[in-house]
Amino acid sequence: MATKKTPPTHAWAKGQSGNPKGRPAGSGEVAKLRAAIAGQVPAILESLTAAALAGDVQAARLLLERALPPIKAVELAQAVAIPNEGSLTDQGRAVLAAVAAGELAPGQGAALLASIGTLARVVEVDELARRLDVLEAKNANG
Repeated sequence: MATKKTPPTHAWAKGQSGNPKGRPAGSGEVAKLRAAIAGQVPAILESLTAAALAGDVQAARLLLERALPPIKAVELAQAVAIPNEGSLTDQGRAVLAAVAAGELAPGQGAALLASIGTLARVVEVDELARRLDVLEAKNANG
Protein backbone atom coordinates (compact mmCIF):
# COMPACT_ATOMS: atom_id res chain seq x y z
CA MET A 1 0.00 0.00 0.00
CA ALA A 2 1.45 3.33 -1.09
CA THR A 3 1.40 6.15 1.38
CA LYS A 4 1.15 9.79 0.44
CA LYS A 5 4.42 11.66 0.99
CA THR A 6 4.20 14.90 2.89
CA PRO A 7 6.43 17.77 1.81
CA PRO A 8 9.30 18.65 4.10
CA THR A 9 8.63 21.49 6.52
CA HIS A 10 11.29 23.67 4.88
CA ALA A 11 9.62 23.54 1.42
CA TRP A 12 8.54 26.85 -0.05
CA ALA A 13 4.87 27.59 -0.43
CA LYS A 14 3.55 27.45 -3.97
CA GLY A 15 4.27 30.75 -5.77
CA GLN A 16 6.75 31.90 -3.12
CA SER A 17 10.38 32.45 -4.08
CA GLY A 18 13.17 30.99 -2.03
CA ASN A 19 15.23 34.07 -2.81
CA PRO A 20 12.87 37.06 -3.07
CA LYS A 21 15.63 39.64 -3.61
CA GLY A 22 17.30 37.51 -6.30
CA ARG A 23 20.95 37.38 -7.18
CA PRO A 24 22.70 40.72 -6.69
CA ALA A 25 23.35 42.65 -9.86
CA GLY A 26 26.88 42.32 -11.17
CA SER A 27 27.57 39.00 -9.48
CA GLY A 28 27.44 36.88 -12.68
CA GLU A 29 30.48 35.69 -14.61
CA VAL A 30 29.93 38.09 -17.52
CA ALA A 31 29.64 41.06 -15.18
CA LYS A 32 32.86 40.03 -13.44
CA LEU A 33 34.65 39.73 -16.78
CA ARG A 34 33.39 43.14 -17.90
CA ALA A 35 34.51 44.71 -14.63
CA ALA A 36 37.95 43.15 -14.98
CA ILE A 37 38.56 44.64 -18.44
CA ALA A 38 36.63 47.92 -18.04
CA GLY A 39 39.71 49.87 -17.02
CA GLN A 40 41.67 48.50 -19.98
CA VAL A 41 39.20 49.49 -22.72
CA PRO A 42 41.00 52.72 -23.75
CA ALA A 43 44.32 50.87 -24.09
CA ILE A 44 42.64 48.04 -26.03
CA LEU A 45 41.03 50.50 -28.43
CA GLU A 46 44.33 52.32 -28.89
CA SER A 47 46.10 49.03 -29.61
CA LEU A 48 43.41 47.95 -32.08
CA THR A 49 43.56 51.31 -33.83
CA ALA A 50 47.34 51.12 -34.12
CA ALA A 51 47.12 47.58 -35.50
CA ALA A 52 44.45 48.63 -38.01
CA LEU A 53 46.55 51.59 -39.15
CA ALA A 54 49.54 49.27 -39.54
CA GLY A 55 47.55 47.10 -41.95
CA ASP A 56 45.89 44.50 -39.71
CA VAL A 57 42.71 43.86 -41.67
CA GLN A 58 41.00 41.98 -38.85
CA ALA A 59 41.58 44.85 -36.41
CA ALA A 60 40.29 47.35 -38.98
CA ARG A 61 37.24 45.22 -39.67
CA LEU A 62 36.46 44.84 -35.96
CA LEU A 63 36.66 48.59 -35.39
CA LEU A 64 34.65 49.50 -38.48
CA GLU A 65 31.92 46.94 -37.80
CA ARG A 66 31.41 48.36 -34.33
CA ALA A 67 31.62 52.03 -35.31
CA LEU A 68 29.74 52.23 -38.62
CA PRO A 69 26.28 50.83 -39.44
CA PRO A 70 26.13 48.46 -42.40
CA ILE A 71 25.26 50.00 -45.74
CA LYS A 72 21.90 48.90 -47.11
CA ALA A 73 21.02 48.84 -50.78
CA VAL A 74 18.34 51.35 -51.74
CA GLU A 75 16.33 51.41 -54.94
CA LEU A 76 15.74 54.94 -56.15
CA ALA A 77 12.27 55.93 -57.30
CA GLN A 78 11.91 55.59 -61.05
CA ALA A 79 9.21 57.01 -63.29
CA VAL A 80 7.65 54.50 -65.65
CA ALA A 81 4.98 54.96 -68.27
CA ILE A 82 1.98 52.81 -67.39
CA PRO A 83 -1.12 53.27 -69.53
CA ASN A 84 -4.02 54.80 -67.60
CA GLU A 85 -6.45 53.58 -70.23
CA GLY A 86 -6.68 49.92 -71.08
CA SER A 87 -6.91 46.82 -68.99
CA LEU A 88 -5.00 45.90 -65.88
CA THR A 89 -3.33 43.24 -68.03
CA ASP A 90 -1.99 46.00 -70.29
CA GLN A 91 -0.63 47.81 -67.23
CA GLY A 92 1.04 44.61 -66.00
CA ARG A 93 2.63 44.08 -69.41
CA ALA A 94 3.94 47.65 -69.36
CA VAL A 95 5.60 47.01 -65.98
CA LEU A 96 7.17 43.77 -67.22
CA ALA A 97 8.43 45.54 -70.35
CA ALA A 98 9.99 48.28 -68.21
CA VAL A 99 11.77 45.67 -66.09
CA ALA A 100 12.95 43.80 -69.19
CA ALA A 101 14.25 47.05 -70.73
CA GLY A 102 16.16 47.90 -67.54
CA GLU A 103 14.05 50.97 -66.80
CA LEU A 104 12.84 49.47 -63.50
CA ALA A 105 14.64 47.34 -60.93
CA PRO A 106 13.13 43.85 -60.56
CA GLY A 107 12.08 44.65 -56.95
CA GLN A 108 10.24 47.75 -58.10
CA GLY A 109 8.57 45.80 -60.89
CA ALA A 110 7.44 43.13 -58.44
CA ALA A 111 6.02 45.81 -56.12
CA LEU A 112 4.13 47.44 -58.99
CA LEU A 113 2.74 44.10 -60.18
CA ALA A 114 1.57 43.35 -56.63
CA SER A 115 -0.12 46.76 -56.54
CA ILE A 116 -1.83 46.07 -59.87
CA GLY A 117 -3.02 42.72 -58.47
CA THR A 118 -4.47 44.46 -55.42
CA LEU A 119 -6.15 47.00 -57.69
CA ALA A 120 -7.64 44.13 -59.71
CA ARG A 121 -9.24 42.71 -56.55
CA VAL A 122 -10.65 46.14 -55.64
CA VAL A 123 -12.07 46.56 -59.14
CA GLU A 124 -13.60 43.07 -58.89
CA VAL A 125 -15.32 43.95 -55.60
CA ASP A 126 -16.62 47.21 -57.11
CA GLU A 127 -17.98 45.33 -60.12
CA LEU A 128 -19.71 42.76 -57.91
CA ALA A 129 -21.25 45.55 -55.81
CA ARG A 130 -22.50 47.29 -58.99
CA ARG A 131 -24.03 44.04 -60.29
CA LEU A 132 -25.69 43.39 -56.92
CA ASP A 133 -27.20 46.89 -56.95
CA VAL A 134 -28.61 46.27 -60.46
CA LEU A 135 -30.11 42.91 -59.41
CA GLU A 136 -31.65 44.41 -56.26
CA ALA A 137 -33.14 47.25 -58.31
CA LYS A 138 -34.67 44.73 -60.78
CA ASN A 139 -36.16 42.64 -57.95
CA ALA A 140 -37.59 45.72 -56.24
CA ASN A 141 -39.37 46.76 -59.46
CA GLY A 142 -40.45 43.26 -60.42
